[in-house]
Amino acid sequence: MFPPLSLDEAIEVTKIHSVAGLLSEKRPLVSQRPFRAPHHTISDVALIGGGQWPRPGEVSLAHHGVLFLDEALEFRRNVLEALREPLEVGKITVARASTTITYPASFTLALACNPCPCGYLGDTKKTCTCSYRQIARYRAKLSGPLLDRIDLQVEIPRLDFSEIASEKKEESSQEVRERVKRAREIQAERFRGEKIRLNGQMSARYLRRFSSLGGEAKKLLEASMESLALSARAYHRILKVARTIADLEQSETIRVEHVAEAIHYRSLDRKYEEF
Repeated sequence: MFPPLSLDEAIEVTKIHSVAGLLSEKRPLVSQRPFRAPHHTISDVALIGGGQWPRPGEVSLAHHGVLFLDEALEFRRNVLEALREPLEVGKITVARASTTITYPASFTLALACNPCPCGYLGDTKKTCTCSYRQIARYRAKLSGPLLDRIDLQVEIPRLDFSEIASEKKEESSQEVRERVKRAREIQAERFRGEKIRLNGQMSARYLRRFSSLGGEAKKLLEASMESLALSARAYHRILKVARTIADLEQSETIRVEHVAEAIHYRSLDRKYEEF
């Protein structure tokens, strides 16, 4: 669903993979967006980079692509916490006694996990067998500051047989990709002449300039900030997501429904606070 790599992006990714020794004579240029899916036993050094002779880690190998952590809460907490810096600044600095190296690490993070150790918390057909303590210990691996940096939090309920076996034609990945491509073109035009390219890279200054809200949308966001006790970081991320939802609909203004959808994606913030 991602648009193709631009030439500049392909060169950046190729440089990183070259340093990591992952290129071959048959594949001298990385032309597709990286997709990295490390196992949950990975160390923090392998994830963020380092070693006696510093090498790029998985966060840098996923630059301009996707880093997918399946069974995310099976990863060690210190490994997950190491993601906070690259998610915030889009790069990672590895410091050693003799040298300091900074690698780019601007990637899309996708996490997947069960709601509890047994996997049935909230299930409509099977009863969860976990104790409160087990659930709290399990969820504690995903800290508030890290959860704060996850823009889209989606719960996937059990599907009925009719939904699984349905032959109804849904929107194809290619159609979604075209919508994403158009939204990226809108952003490229919006940030022409600026130092950023995407909504997700907007600082507070850019947010004030490009993501202003009307009266109703502002009231909704204010009420949600109060009721959900959201942080300033969450506020800024909601604005970025709302701006992107509007771009996907090719809307110049951020409407109240765009803000409502962006707020809906913060639902896990409240649920994790309960534990």
